[in-house]
Amino acid sequence: MGSDEAYNLVFKVVLIGESGVGKSNLLARFTKNEFNHDSRTTIGVEFSSRTVQLGGFTIKAQIWDTAGLERYRAITSAYYRGAVGALLVFDITKHLTYESAERWLKELYEHADPNIVVMLVGNKTDLESVRSVPTEEARSFAEKNGLLYLETSALESTNVEAAFNNVLLEIHRKCGGKKTGRGSISAVSFNNSGSENTEERKPCCRNI
Repeated sequence: MGSDEAYNLVFKVVLIGESGVGKSNLLARFTKNEFNHDSRTTIGVEFSSRTVQLGGFTIKAQIWDTAGLERYRAITSAYYRGAVGALLVFDITKHLTYESAERWLKELYEHADPNIVVMLVGNKTDLESVRSVPTEEARSFAEKNGLLYLETSALESTNVEAAFNNVLLEIHRKCGGKKTGRGSISAVSFNNSGSENTEERKPCCRNI
């Protein structure tokens, strides 16, 4: 892991999914190696970051959490703006949270760039004995929709690193391994609709 002062790529990744599926704890486990047993929901967008070394690049992952706003359908397009990765999380013990994945995916694609890297995450594998979503069912849905898929446990820290790192690696692959000059920082975006830095972003998108 690198320091926050030394990085040359910034990837914005958003966490989406129903309330109570464990998004905040996945974020806390990845960025701070913490788990909060108090399940009370906080309100407002939470933001955390972690700098990682992947494939010879120093990448700062900026990870955004809905922090309860999903309960009120109050997530705005600003939450998705600039995101190049997303983790769509459901609870493997609550089938309704899995059934909502299609709606979340639709909302994501309405507001985010269509080339965004998306991983479907089945969380709470520590509760395997009361699983209600079969692994193969979720994996089939992910494959049908072109998503990555992984099952995690934020409580036991199972596959949390792998989930985030696989998304970051896929974003990096889609960007064609574009590296900035020494000491410079590039906030990676797949979106060419804006006027700023359009020419610089085109090579990043050509490999998608």
